[in-house]
Amino acid sequence: MTRAQWIRTIAAVAFGLCLIVVVLGAYVRLSAAGLGCPDWPGCYGHLTPIGAAADTEGTAAYSIPLETGKAWREMIHRYAASTLGLLVVLLAALAWRWRRDRIVAPVYVFGLLAIIVVQGVFGMLTVTWLLKPLAVTLHLLFGLLTLSLLWWLVLTLGRRQGAAWTATTAFLGAPLLRARRLVAIGLGALALQIALGGWTSSNYAAIACPDFPRCQGAWWPTADFDSAFVLWRGLGVNYEGGVLDHPARVAIHLTHRIGALLASVALLWAAAAVLRARRDAGARRAAAAVLGMLALQFGIGVSTVLLGFPLWLATAHNAGAALLLLATVALNRTLRPA
Repeated sequence: MTRAQWIRTIAAVAFGLCLIVVVLGAYVRLSAAGLGCPDWPGCYGHLTPIGAAADTEGTAAYSIPLETGKAWREMIHRYAASTLGLLVVLLAALAWRWRRDRIVAPVYVFGLLAIIVVQGVFGMLTVTWLLKPLAVTLHLLFGLLTLSLLWWLVLTLGRRQGAAWTATTAFLGAPLLRARRLVAIGLGALALQIALGGWTSSNYAAIACPDFPRCQGAWWPTADFDSAFVLWRGLGVNYEGGVLDHPARVAIHLTHRIGALLASVALLWAAAAVLRARRDAGARRAAAAVLGMLALQFGIGVSTVLLGFPLWLATAHNAGAALLLLATVALNRTLRPA
């Protein structure tokens, strides 16, 4: 393979693995396995749950008893995340060594590597701070930022090197700038909604509204917004299962639903602007993908509530958010020069 093919292949593998890590992380969180190994980076002082299970005296020193199934879920997630980090280190090394070939900007890949390091720190804090919602939410956001940057890199490397950007004259100038602005707003609205989703999950507020479209049988039930979004509540508290009162969880869930509505409007507006003004097939496909993923995510979200929040469907809701984010990033990429 050529040098460019090597870098494209590694980037594509890293992207695929990152998507797996994101979904696996959601499964770990939703299956209450976030503290399956209460230390970091090992598991009860060992590299694997097998060693932890064999060391009954050592595991007894921890306040959280060993549950082998949860420990394996947590460690598999860590193994996958560590492998992803190694792939990005390799990508950065090759980008620097072959920098004269101008295949990919080393500053981009080294920035990506720095974000993964920060992501690892928040992964550690998620455990050592006993699932503190702020750490869990930031861990999710940095994971999705890593996924988005890898996807952008894959899309960029997939374009023919040196090719001119072909665009219809009808979409140059003001219409192009307007489309870019609307799509950027849609991406920002989606990012805020994903943050709300992470806050909802980390505070165990998903089940606060077990009905749809109403919540607790009312359009506006009793909700405590003052307590719902306090970012820092101190250390030493085990947040597994949540610590907020029911009205605060209702407030979080209601805000998440309102955010979903606003983000949907922003994305619909952006996709419609591209479909109306651009005749480029790639941009139209990307806009259609955004609409398709938006419909899928809405269906999964509603079904999750109506079916009583089954684990597999709640995990699919997280995966759907990642796919919607990827579609929106791809739409942004089609409106930029090669």
